[in-house]
Amino acid sequence: MGVDGSYGALRERVRGLEGVVMLIGASGTGKTTLARMLLRDAIEHGRTVAYVDGDIAASTVGPIGCVGLKVVSTVSDCDTLATPDELRFVGAIEPDGVVLPHVVAVTALVDVGKENADLVICDTSGVITGVVGQTLKYHLVELLQPELVIAIARGGEMDPVVSMLRRFLSTRVAEVDPPAEVVPGSPVEIQAARADALRRDLGENPPRWRVQTTVFAPTLPEGFDVSRLDGVLVGVQDERGRCLGLGVLEHVDGTVKVATKYGDEMRGLRLGSIRVDLETFATSRMRLKELIFGV
Repeated sequence: MGVDGSYGALRERVRGLEGVVMLIGASGTGKTTLARMLLRDAIEHGRTVAYVDGDIAASTVGPIGCVGLKVVSTVSDCDTLATPDELRFVGAIEPDGVVLPHVVAVTALVDVGKENADLVICDTSGVITGVVGQTLKYHLVELLQPELVIAIARGGEMDPVVSMLRRFLSTRVAEVDPPAEVVPGSPVEIQAARADALRRDLGENPPRWRVQTTVFAPTLPEGFDVSRLDGVLVGVQDERGRCLGLGVLEHVDGTVKVATKYGDEMRGLRLGSIRVDLETFATSRMRLKELIFGV
């Protein structure tokens, strides 16, 4: 099914909706491609529309590890979604261990989107199977109460989560094939794209800002070995608790600094569950509980 000439019935259906339309599907099934089409279609028909990008592993709006909001007012905006109007930091690229902050971040930005538009298109994580994938989708649908969920699948991979949503939440689900032109990236390509995304947000040689251990959330226990913070991804927060962008911690000779472009407005740092190599921008996963408590 191609974007340009197909999805006619789906487009007409979405065109008449108000509220939230949610896209679910595995990574590489064309959720973003379909979202752009629906955004463009809404604008062309005089709608006010917002896009909430909840795919923290392959973000379109803002950096990875964050949920981003973009209010779209012109057709050309559909091709330039990268700069967010608002961000919420999750600090991970997989929802395992961060389901609660992920759900809170998406819900918060959908609420902002509904204040600024009559239609909100909400993209979601590509994790759709297992306890984590199903739990995440269940609670997002439970809280957001979308008018329609669009499930994109290449086969029967979406059947368990679609059946669950219909059975327990009486969710209206439209099941569609991926756009024909969408080709899933290889693991190497996905890692390279992730590194490029971090490089764009952090910069090749971002300024370093010395920070005290009191600026972190969660707070660090007394006697914490600050050397363990080296390489940890953080969300740089402003005085209103909004995420400005990303930073990476560095530990040098007992001093902790954060490498970030957003130091002038920084009021606090939220600890993430990723370590970043600032030379290669390669990432490695860690658990926040292990970082703080060593268990």
